[in-house]
Amino acid sequence: MPFVAAEQPKCPKCGKSVYTAEERIAANAKWHKSCFKCGLCQKLLDSTNVTEHNGEIFCRHCYGRKFGPKGVGFGQGAGTLGMDVGEHLGNRTSEMTNTHHSTNF
Repeated sequence: MPFVAAEQPKCPKCGKSVYTAEERIAANAKWHKSCFKCGLCQKLLDSTNVTEHNGEIFCRHCYGRKFGPKGVGFGQGAGTLGMDVGEHLGNRTSEMTNTHHSTNF
């Protein structure tokens, strides 16, 4: 019977095999050390600052900016309120664009 090497898991970032000596584990996957970077700012991550959302990994700061609460009382004052829905963070819609307002005059 010929020898068959065990199938190695593939890195979600680059698609290449990840070997035990170089693996980082997060988001139910194994990553290369050099691929284990924030999906927004590209900062190298480790087990103390990695967060996950839908199979993507982020540093805690970028995760909070992209998915955390927004508005007054969450680190932003009333003077910073605006119509920015976060297109630069990958967001395409906001709750405000999905609601209809009527006025009674």
